[in-house]
Amino acid sequence: MTEEVTHNLRADAQENRDKILDAARALFSERGLEVTMREVARRAGVGPATLYRRFPTKQALIDNVFADELRACRQIVTDGCADPDPWRGFSSVVEGLSVLNVRNRGFVDAFMSANPEAPVFAHHRAELLRRLGALASRAKRAGQLRHDFAIDDLVLILLAGRGLSSTRPTTRTVAARRFAALALDAFRENATNGTLPRKPSLAEEAVCRSGGVRATAWVVSRGPTPW
Repeated sequence: MTEEVTHNLRADAQENRDKILDAARALFSERGLEVTMREVARRAGVGPATLYRRFPTKQALIDNVFADELRACRQIVTDGCADPDPWRGFSSVVEGLSVLNVRNRGFVDAFMSANPEAPVFAHHRAELLRRLGALASRAKRAGQLRHDFAIDDLVLILLAGRGLSSTRPTTRTVAARRFAALALDAFRENATNGTLPRKPSLAEEAVCRSGGVRATAWVVSRGPTPW
């Protein structure tokens, strides 16, 4: 096989891979993870054999599609935790994750997935929840975050915010920022805060359902430092 032919084959393979990832990213963003592999192949304009040759499982495709979103999600939390003002850092995380939340519905589905075959998401989620818990503790000690806030409340906001992905693309970011501002107003410590109902164990479920990291979930939801 000549060098030119080899180069052309490699170029074709890379082009097919890029088309598959672009198609999957668009479909997951529009409809979430219920999209089938056959639909991805059809949108990409390739045959199922080509799709499975590049990505043997749907989870492999999901991991590749959301690699950039994972980095973006991590950066939002890293920047927020690095802020010397814990409330400002916490607020930036809530807004940043809310915007990321509506930008790509499929990423949120993957991030909160119950699929035990997705250890990359389980590890990522558990680590970020730990870091967010520490940030919340700092904001509480500073008297800025309501004393009865639990990390489950942030998970609740992210889950609720997924509904914004059904709005027009041109209004999603604006709606997400407004939603985040309303949530932050509720999270702020205030003498007029009412008593909250019992919290749901959303953070524990989010970690335990994927990857089996039950010890981490215990730290997140029942650790010695109250949030």
